[in-house]
Amino acid sequence: MSEALQALPQEFQERLDNIEVVVEDEPTIEQLAEAGLESGDSLLGLYEGVPLTERGANYGLVLPDKLSIFQRPIEEAYRSDEEIKSEVQRVVQHEIAHHFGLDDERLDELGK
Repeated sequence: MSEALQALPQEFQERLDNIEVVVEDEPTIEQLAEAGLESGDSLLGLYEGVPLTERGANYGLVLPDKLSIFQRPIEEAYRSDEEIKSEVQRVVQHEIAHHFGLDDERLDELGK
């Protein structure tokens, strides 16, 4: 995952403000619900926080946003190391896009 973060353009890396990136085994029921999914559904990554575009002058003294990458669902969906590495990079980019204020509809339009 650190490779996926390091592969981001420098201007994006510099704007990753107050965000924690973690690898978790799998999503919790609460995280699935937050993503609009149900138990048994697959979720590869999740951004939880306040996007940069919604942070106002009063934003401060808050816990970091959280970008979770879910290891088990990715490993179940992709077999080779190269496929897994590529998918982790895609998921990291997708979730970081949410940090920058892009929603899923816009990401779909962009093919991300």
